[in-house]
Amino acid sequence: MTVPLHPTHPTRRAILAGAAASAAALACPLPLRAQGGIAALDFYGPPAGPSITLAHAVATGRFDDLAQAASMTAWRSPDELRAGLTSGSIQLSIVPVQAAANLYNRGFPIRLANVMTDGLLYIASSDAEIGSIGDLKGRGLAVPFRGDTPEILFAQLLAHHGIAGDPDITYAATPVEAMQLLLAGRVEAALTTEPSTSAAVAMGRTAGKDIRRVVDLQTAWGEMTGAAPVLPQAGLAVAGDFLTAHDDAVPAILSALDAANADVLADPEAAARHASAALDMPAPLLAASITHSNLVARPASEARGDIERMLTAMTGPDMGAINGKLPDDGFYL
Repeated sequence: MTVPLHPTHPTRRAILAGAAASAAALACPLPLRAQGGIAALDFYGPPAGPSITLAHAVATGRFDDLAQAASMTAWRSPDELRAGLTSGSIQLSIVPVQAAANLYNRGFPIRLANVMTDGLLYIASSDAEIGSIGDLKGRGLAVPFRGDTPEILFAQLLAHHGIAGDPDITYAATPVEAMQLLLAGRVEAALTTEPSTSAAVAMGRTAGKDIRRVVDLQTAWGEMTGAAPVLPQAGLAVAGDFLTAHDDAVPAILSALDAANADVLADPEAAARHASAALDMPAPLLAASITHSNLVARPASEARGDIERMLTAMTGPDMGAINGKLPDDGFYL
């Protein structure tokens, strides 16, 4: 679903600000036990699709039976997330699955509780001749987050199609920067994530450009692996200190997120309104992105097959990006 711009929808400045906040896809004390439950459940996540579910759950009181208070705070970069996890200021956060696996394999006390998106990566372009990964050969392409999950996944797809090194890649710091390069005509296509892809579509419309999602990377990934078109990119990770204090609360947290995810899919506009302030992004942009964010709330143990396929394919034979091996049973909460 896309949202046509008119005076009641976000301005170009608002869309850019919101997309910039989501680009990279952490700071509170640990929750303490209180009489009758937990004093505070403090969740963190990127300014992107899965965090809409978290923010909606908080706004609609899904955790009221578990804690006296609940909050959702957006982290703004992978470095900020890593700093918060390692310092202990973040105990509950949506985390890229590959990053969580790497931390776990290096001995950090973190476990994956669920998967909250089955993939939100796309190639955006206005070029009608681009409709597959193979069509990117020789094209100018903007790619964000060099060395992080989106770029690693995309590099594997290029190699599979025999065109690694063929696209003329311009590396961008963030998806919004990749989007801006595309809109400026400096590249012919861009690797983008939601909600930046929805922002590119909306801004292209105002600029008279037919920016479209020309390649769904989830579909391309399924074709490469011979499995379902699923990229379990991110999920709720729980730090060891929280589990020590509140492991009995985790099933109820996951149940609340499952119910909240159903709400989000049933009424994207309401969920987007609930998440707008927490994510500092325009509600219409968030609503438009939900349809393309493949939001789920699958227990990590149930998603393990998809996770292991993704990690195996994206990390290469030495699995260097996850410290040399697939995580063992203990990773899956």
